[in-house]
Amino acid sequence: MPPVFAHGRLRLYLLKLLDEAPRHGYEVIRLLEERFQGLYAPSAGTVYPRLAKLEAEGLVTHATEGGRKVYSITDAGRAELADRGGELADLEVEIRDSVTELAAEIRDDVRGAAGDLRREMRAAASASATRVEDESWKAAKEDLRKARQEWKEQARRAKDESRRAREEAQQARRQAKEAQERAREEVQRIAGQLQEQFARSGGVLGSLAGAWLGGAPAAGSADASADASAAGVDGGAGRASQWAADLAATGDPARDLDRLLDRFRDEVRDAARDRGVTSAQVAEARRHLEAACGRLGTTFGAGS
Repeated sequence: MPPVFAHGRLRLYLLKLLDEAPRHGYEVIRLLEERFQGLYAPSAGTVYPRLAKLEAEGLVTHATEGGRKVYSITDAGRAELADRGGELADLEVEIRDSVTELAAEIRDDVRGAAGDLRREMRAAASASATRVEDESWKAAKEDLRKARQEWKEQARRAKDESRRAREEAQQARRQAKEAQERAREEVQRIAGQLQEQFARSGGVLGSLAGAWLGGAPAAGSADASADASAAGVDGGAGRASQWAADLAATGDPARDLDRLLDRFRDEVRDAARDRGVTSAQVAEARRHLEAACGRLGTTFGAGS
């Protein structure tokens, strides 16, 4: 595309625009675009340097308004326009010719581009007509392949999850069985210890009551315990009882008695809880406790 303005012609046209009215640089660019019907718009890098040069030559001046430089033509600028009046008329004709030439070139470019586009579209349509069926078949095959692959992957995941579930269930059953076996063994161990302890003691209630009365009942005999209770505390007064030997004397007899009573109560309750208790055992315990209470009451009365 040939240049819109010949050498020095843009400078002359800027003087003409400023002779019409004072303008800022952006307005000069917009007016040039309007004169060329939108086919040409000079850049700021083209216009502002030329305005600055015209000002340096004294042909234009500027004033700042609203932060912008507004350029006005000077008398020297008007004198130059008057001297170049014929050249300015030729410039107007050149601008019209430039607009016509630019429009023709743009039409040719558009027409050529449209022709190229039509040819490309026809070629693409022709080529796509032969490819549509192949591409559709390929796309269908690819979709089928992806579907099969997805189905296989889902089946594999389901199989893995089923196997893991079976393994976890088997492990849980093994752990439950082991825990059950350990619990059974522990119960049997504790039961054996209790049986051994009761076999050695000959009955917890009788033993404890006999200990309080200072005598030792016969193993397994409630009558022996009662006899020991009736025999009085004198027979055992001179012997040190081994029961509650871990409770050391505190120097406060009332407190020591409370500790012994707490120990007696706790051991009787533990024995009843561990082995169970029947009505007959409660009746027997009542007899032991009654006898013990009477003897202890006598003991404390005698001490006073």
